[in-house]
Amino acid sequence: MQENITPNSFSNKHPKVAIIILNWNGKEDTIECLESLKHVTYPNYEILLMDNGSTDGSVECFRERYPRMEIIENGKNLGFVEGNNVGIRKAMDEGADYVLLLNNDTVVDPEFLGELAKVAESDPKIGFVGPKVYYYDYEGRKDVLNFAGGKLNMWKGVSYHIGVNEIDYGQYNDITKVDYAEGSCLFVNKNVIKKIGLLDPSYFTYWEENDWCMRGMNAGYSSFFVPKAKIWHKIGASNQGTKKVYYLTRNRFWFMKRYANLNQYTIFLLYFMSFQFWYLTCINIIYKRDFKAFNSFCKGIIDGIRINQ
Repeated sequence: MQENITPNSFSNKHPKVAIIILNWNGKEDTIECLESLKHVTYPNYEILLMDNGSTDGSVECFRERYPRMEIIENGKNLGFVEGNNVGIRKAMDEGADYVLLLNNDTVVDPEFLGELAKVAESDPKIGFVGPKVYYYDYEGRKDVLNFAGGKLNMWKGVSYHIGVNEIDYGQYNDITKVDYAEGSCLFVNKNVIKKIGLLDPSYFTYWEENDWCMRGMNAGYSSFFVPKAKIWHKIGASNQGTKKVYYLTRNRFWFMKRYANLNQYTIFLLYFMSFQFWYLTCINIIYKRDFKAFNSFCKGIIDGIRINQ
């Protein structure tokens, strides 16, 4: 659904934005992300660099390279969700007006932050905004989209990236109301966080942004896609292998149990068991011959159905 949004020009006061970047054994990617942020034109932001118990010398490297930057060590891998929650709590305590969750494996356009802030400031009921996300490198191209807004199908339990794998010809150049903003770059109003709380740590990783945006929507806040804000994402740089399979599967069931009505959940189960289970089984067993992934997939189904959050 598209809505006409006209971003207001800023007054003399620019709202304070806390950019939270979570690192876990990815110092090269994180440094490239931080270097791109040096060119951001928006004047009122701070960076909170979180480390999830890295063992690759990340923290020592960051302290030497960025001696004035605030670096928070979580001490262990808390996962994407709780690792970011530590930063969100600190940002809120320090008076941030907005929180931006930014993946460490991204690079940003200099104008991206100002564009996100303009749209967020245009309406107090806009809770979440996200940028146009390109692949960092798609067969040598920089203009191939990964995300131009998110849509949810509550009958199939599927989340969709609008525009995925399309070359950007300007077909998604309108500010658009969407079901969710993607977690690699998620700009959140502090009032939303105060009302609905932090990311749900039980997810650990994956589906957490869908859950957050859905909670926001149920509380009266909308999510918007902002095409003039642009970033490039190294998709899969932090892929966790069989853990990814497990969390994607388990958390999908958890999300559906929480938000689908009875009819939607019933259709979802029928669709999943009659089609997706066999499709993904064939991919893992016959095509990839990855029995560990298949076991993680099955465990995700069992825990997703059996365990209540």
